[in-house]
Amino acid sequence: MTATGERVERVDEQDRVIGVVDRGEAVARHWLHRVATTVCRDAHGRFLVHRRPETVSRFPGCHNWLIGGAVEPGESYERAAARELAEELGVRAPVRPLFRFLCRGAISPYRLGVHEAVVTGGLTPDPAEIDWYAWVTESELWDMAGRRTFVPDGAAALRRYPATPRRPPAPPLP
Repeated sequence: MTATGERVERVDEQDRVIGVVDRGEAVARHWLHRVATTVCRDAHGRFLVHRRPETVSRFPGCHNWLIGGAVEPGESYERAAARELAEELGVRAPVRPLFRFLCRGAISPYRLGVHEAVVTGGLTPDPAEIDWYAWVTESELWDMAGRRTFVPDGAAALRRYPATPRRPPAPPLP
C-alpha cells in the first residue's frame, strides 16, 4: 500500500462518508472515495482534450477529456472541480454539475462527479498534469475515446454524458 499524504473521504456506495483515509490506501484497498472532474467546452462548443505526461503514475501518455482530481475532506464536488480546474489549467470558471456515478475505475473504484465549464480565456496547463492539449469537435472526441490511448475512466464518463441528437455510437467498453 502506497501512502500519498493526500487525505480523502472514504464513502459507501450511496456516497455517505465513512471516514477520512489516505488516498493511496483507498486506491490500494479499493475503497470508494470521491473524485471531481470538469468537461471544458469553448465558446464554439468544442471539447478540451489533453494528454497526460509520460512521468505520471496513473495513465502515463494517455489522452483524456476530463480535468480533475480527488475531493478533499469537507469539500463539495463542485468546489473540488473548480479548484482542480484552476490548479491544472490556470483557469477560473463557473462549473455546472452534470452527473455523478459509481465509476468502477481501471485502477480502483470511486464516486465520480462530472461537471461542465465554458472556458473562454487562455489556458496555462500545469506541465506535471498536462503535456499537450487541443480543442476538438464532439465527433473527434468520440473517435479519440475509442482508442487504447484514452483513459478508460474518461471513456466511461463519456458514455454517460448527456446525449445530443447527432452523437455517434458509443465506443466499445475497453
